[in-house]
Amino acid sequence: MNRLVPALLALAALGAEAAVTVVDDAGRRVTVGQPAQRVISMAPHATELLFAAGGGARVVGAMNYSDYPEAARKIPLIGSNSQIDMERVLSLKPDLIVVWHTGNTARQIAQLESLGIPVYHTEPRRLGQVADNVERLGQLLGTQASAQAASRAFRARLAGLEARYGKRPPVTVFYQIWDQPLYTLNDGQIASDAIRLCGGRNVFGHLKVVAPVVSIEAVLAADPEAILAGRRHDPANPGLRLWEPYRNMTAVKRGNLVTVDGELLTRPGPRIIDGTARLCEALDEVRQRRPQARIQVRTSATHSSLP
Repeated sequence: MNRLVPALLALAALGAEAAVTVVDDAGRRVTVGQPAQRVISMAPHATELLFAAGGGARVVGAMNYSDYPEAARKIPLIGSNSQIDMERVLSLKPDLIVVWHTGNTARQIAQLESLGIPVYHTEPRRLGQVADNVERLGQLLGTQASAQAASRAFRARLAGLEARYGKRPPVTVFYQIWDQPLYTLNDGQIASDAIRLCGGRNVFGHLKVVAPVVSIEAVLAADPEAILAGRRHDPANPGLRLWEPYRNMTAVKRGNLVTVDGELLTRPGPRIIDGTARLCEALDEVRQRRPQARIQVRTSATHSSLP
């Protein structure tokens, strides 16, 4: 009987080592007894984070619009932003659920937490927090090697963009999320962190609401140097054409109505680094349209033509 004691102690030690605890974006401690094998993702960006962390094959259920990478399109859906199929969730027997802290409703999150399954809240609001989430999910999945490699690559690109664009002359920016009504974002949303990294300044970043409604008059008063908006999916929506009549606006006058890939800038997953790189290039073009920049180009051309 005494011979069993060391073996039992060894097994207990292994069990203790297998348990993993991380702190999520809501400041909550999340513990799994062993690496999660069956995961449900409650947001498109959470699905992308799980794939980046090396756990794509373990995602057994996902929220609608989980469309990247291509393999995510084949994951069974467990509901939409408005409703969850709780019976479907239970039938999938998840051992980890990843929710969007402010994107999923409080009622939905409460329903899921009542199941007694570990729930991880994801809410990256700064670019570096995307890499943090990949690393933490890798710990919960037991895929640390893949997660850390993805995290290092993301951080390296982030540092490169910061070094290249962070000290460029500032550009005032209005980010138009929707036009009817006119929605924008404050500095609490990750897209504004991308704007900041590129040397931009969100003219409505100071507002308290994450996605505030603003008036045309407020935008005219702010007179941003550039206006950003995503592609129009509905031809009935004016999009950036909304501003064409206001020819005295700096953004209109200089041709700085910029179309961006909204999915790459507002979805807080790994691809946001691609959206940020494109945004930085776009804001550099805005700087080149400044009157003084044109004068410098003409002066340089004149000097180069002198004998």
